[in-house]
Amino acid sequence: MTKYLEAPVAVVTGGGGALGAIIGRVLAEDGFQVVLVDRDRAAVEAVAEEAAPPGRPPVALAADVTEAAAIETMVGEVGGRFGRLDVVVNSAGIERVHALETMDESDWDLTMDVNVKGPMLLSRAAVPFWRKQGSGAVVNISSRAWSGGSANTAYASSKAALVGLTTAMAVELGPLGVRANAVAPSFVLTPFNRQRTDIDNLAKMVERYTAFTPLRRLVEPVDVANAVAFLASERARNITGEVLHVCAGSQLPPVVGEP
Repeated sequence: MTKYLEAPVAVVTGGGGALGAIIGRVLAEDGFQVVLVDRDRAAVEAVAEEAAPPGRPPVALAADVTEAAAIETMVGEVGGRFGRLDVVVNSAGIERVHALETMDESDWDLTMDVNVKGPMLLSRAAVPFWRKQGSGAVVNISSRAWSGGSANTAYASSKAALVGLTTAMAVELGPLGVRANAVAPSFVLTPFNRQRTDIDNLAKMVERYTAFTPLRRLVEPVDVANAVAFLASERARNITGEVLHVCAGSQLPPVVGEP
């Protein structure tokens, strides 16, 4: 048993990526004992070493979020180390560039497995802890794409499904004292998005997304992390079933004459 038992425990999937890493860092700064999870063990261990705050280093665990047995094993290890699990942040995600007409079924299946089934599996595995504790929180990382717009078919569909999963969990788990919410960012400049295109087109995308927002600025990873930290905290104790857009206003209907 660990000396950090008194801290609330937050599991963050996709912890080896840029967004998961900064979410973990902000949660750690807010007093959580963070467990970073990624299928890439080397990547998540490197992030854990770099992101360690004084006195409460994050734990790095390897697990594939699409495999139920791997999730159950990982959650069991969290319980063995800390005796509790307070928050799950489903940040692991995937997007395969495709057109509907030529999309391979394997791309659709993998996108749904990672972006929807993964959050379901982890949340399901956490329920016994929440039932015992009488409290808990789920924060799912959706996307502005969930409500329409320019996005790949499988990705947009998966993020819409994730919002549906979020609201269903809010209703079902509410009597246990568990809150479930989603954060829906617009385009964020991370390696996840950089791999979608070449340098010249990326610069054009950044310019276009910046001009499209009422605030005229691009969303940064820390903006998403701050929203997650709020929804994970007691400050949001009566907020559940919501989608918090972190889009600099790009989720709003366009004004005639604007870009």
